[in-house]
Amino acid sequence: MSELQRLRAKSPHTGFPDGEALTDHLSATLVGAQRLHDRVGSLAVVPEGFWTWVKAAALLHDAGKVPDGFQLMVAASRGPVWGQRHEVYSLGFVADLLALWPNQDQLWVGLGVLTHHRPLTGPAARAIFSTHLDPDPVTFAARFGDVDPTAQTQLRSWLARVLHSTHLVTDLPDPGTDIAKAGYQLLEAIRDKWDEDDIDPGHCLIAVLLQGAVTFADHVSSAHGRLLTDQPINRVFALGLVTGMETAGKPIREHQFGASAVTGHLLLRTPTGSGKTEAALLWAAAQVEQIHAEVGGQPRVFYLLPYLASINAMVDRLAHLTGDSAAVGVVHSKAASYHLNRSLCASEDLTDSARQAVSRAAATRLFRELVRVGTPYQLLRGALAGPACASILIDAANSVFILDELHAYEPQRLGMVLAMINFWTRIGGRVAIVSATLPQPLITLLNEATEPTELTPIDADNQSWPLRHRLSLREAHLTCEQSLSEIDARLRDGQSVLVVANNVADAREIYTELAPIAQDLYGDDAALLLHSRFKTMDRAEIEARIRPRYGTGRPHQPGLLVATQVVEVSLDVSFDALHTSGAPLEALIQRFGRINRTGTRRPSDVVVHTPRYSTRRAGADEFADGVYEREPTELTMSILTANNSAALDEHTLGTWLDQLYQTKWGQQWTDQVRHHRDRFAEDFLSFTLPFDDSRAQLADKFDELFDGAEAILAEDRDDYATALDSVDDPRAGRLLGSQYLIPLPHYGRYLGAYDQQLKVVVINADYSQTHGLEQIHRDTRGADYRLGEVI
Repeated sequence: MSELQRLRAKSPHTGFPDGEALTDHLSATLVGAQRLHDRVGSLAVVPEGFWTWVKAAALLHDAGKVPDGFQLMVAASRGPVWGQRHEVYSLGFVADLLALWPNQDQLWVGLGVLTHHRPLTGPAARAIFSTHLDPDPVTFAARFGDVDPTAQTQLRSWLARVLHSTHLVTDLPDPGTDIAKAGYQLLEAIRDKWDEDDIDPGHCLIAVLLQGAVTFADHVSSAHGRLLTDQPINRVFALGLVTGMETAGKPIREHQFGASAVTGHLLLRTPTGSGKTEAALLWAAAQVEQIHAEVGGQPRVFYLLPYLASINAMVDRLAHLTGDSAAVGVVHSKAASYHLNRSLCASEDLTDSARQAVSRAAATRLFRELVRVGTPYQLLRGALAGPACASILIDAANSVFILDELHAYEPQRLGMVLAMINFWTRIGGRVAIVSATLPQPLITLLNEATEPTELTPIDADNQSWPLRHRLSLREAHLTCEQSLSEIDARLRDGQSVLVVANNVADAREIYTELAPIAQDLYGDDAALLLHSRFKTMDRAEIEARIRPRYGTGRPHQPGLLVATQVVEVSLDVSFDALHTSGAPLEALIQRFGRINRTGTRRPSDVVVHTPRYSTRRAGADEFADGVYEREPTELTMSILTANNSAALDEHTLGTWLDQLYQTKWGQQWTDQVRHHRDRFAEDFLSFTLPFDDSRAQLADKFDELFDGAEAILAEDRDDYATALDSVDDPRAGRLLGSQYLIPLPHYGRYLGAYDQQLKVVVINADYSQTHGLEQIHRDTRGADYRLGEVI
């Protein structure tokens, strides 16, 4: 075996008992870069030589693993720690082998190599520049220790052959360069260009996309991932979709045909049940073909929704429409849980299903599929850039984005999404906004996001908006005896009734009063309670009982579902009547949408009860039932009062949204959205200091904004620990353990104790399978926490 063949990139691991050969890893990373280029195509925002830099950096990125210290470290899983950065030593191979290139090209390749693991600036312990302040090449070389000259020469010769055979270089310098000295000089040249005080703003985006491309290729190579190469949503897909609709007796509608003919961004407003998903997919197929013709590549299609359950349903639907479940990725924080549930449908082996689930979720994180369904939040993480997130940005270039139900976001999150939409369009993306109801101020904001072009509007004819609901108002609060008596009468009349409270405490109180009545009339499954404070396993069981009884299109069955806001986002259900606490109009529209969903019956009753306004534990502002801001809730109630007893369609609800946002409060809302949009764009998407460690430090704050906390009950600790240890793959074990997790608001992590061994918050609380989390008892200073409070 030659010295070159002895070089290793990775320690021994599953599938590689002797470790992974360095040349194999470098070859695979080069292939990953080429596949990324084939996927993305040409980019208007980067120089012509960009993809050549990416491929050269991919090949050379780990050449610095040749020193003896690194090789000893990876020879066994627990070898002596080398303590040096291999990517820094790799710079010597860049400077040597690309010596005949222009200096600027060498600097770009060197930057791609140098930034694929660590930041350049920031705290001294992590940043490349501050940990490499050697005064001269000799001192610099000494830090890396001994290097086998034969191995280094053979590696250099192999790299030269690959560079030449792949046409990355035409001429090569003569061998004999001092690799360490060349690396030192290139590091100093990169420092001069990318030091905090002297960064060219015009180069920042290019640099981040370069980093993203190199890390993308490296991660795919390291995981031995396989990227899918054929976009299933294309011209053939569109033809099959239209043919299938016609076969089912649903010929293509005018708005669907109009969407398919759009070139560029789309604004689609059509009623629920009018085929807006099909229209969006026909638009997406057209954009895929157009982008491919213009820039090459295989554009990715992202279908983005605000809620996990609707995402899961869309994944199933797209898998059916494409005919290949493996072609559709799930991009959200619970993706592995989604795959686990699907695996369990086909296998009774829980641990095997868990392994398959984490494997599939990991493949999507490595960008395997060309069609992905998820929340915008996962793509927003690309704004953090850095080695962990920059690859999200390059993968989004020249892509197609469908954003459904965009109005569901509050001002800060919406502002961030709008800023990201603007960024996607800058890097070649095309965007479709689809919704039944969108206020005009939001449409204005969307057109600002896609400047200099605007969204092409496609609207359904007014006559195609079915009357689904009849509005009634009640002064009595939802929990009052008068309200409960009215719901009782509906149950005895054989109706299916949805009751939506604004907080968990009210929902539990209503359920306790009414459940015995419904169950006595129609059986145990006739009364169910759903809110966000259940264990994962218990919520899944409750939802599994809800779907067959109240699912859209199912045979009618009477009964009662008491829920909180989770029902707005979690289930495709249809009830005879709704009783709900008053809330801002967008929330009420979502609740109305769970009544007479198909619009095939006469208008069904939606009864809105006046909420109670009160302050929270801290602060003087008042909130409806402790949850919603008073002003937009009162404005909504005023609009409803002016239209009491009216029959409603979604077009009417859209005009009400316009009324709401034309108020002083609405203007303030618009100003807030613009503020958050501009702040996010300036702080994150200008990419000033693109390689500073401060961007990574923002990840925790980002997660806090979009993700709450999770905890397990103290009584479940042993079972949780058993689940973690029940399978050899730690990721699969954690997935099995997740069935015990209870979601909490972000401050929930302070209501229990963090278990260092299990790495989870443990709470001492009252809990039942039917009622969920009740009261959390705190062992430290502070009052106990009762459900329904907002701290």
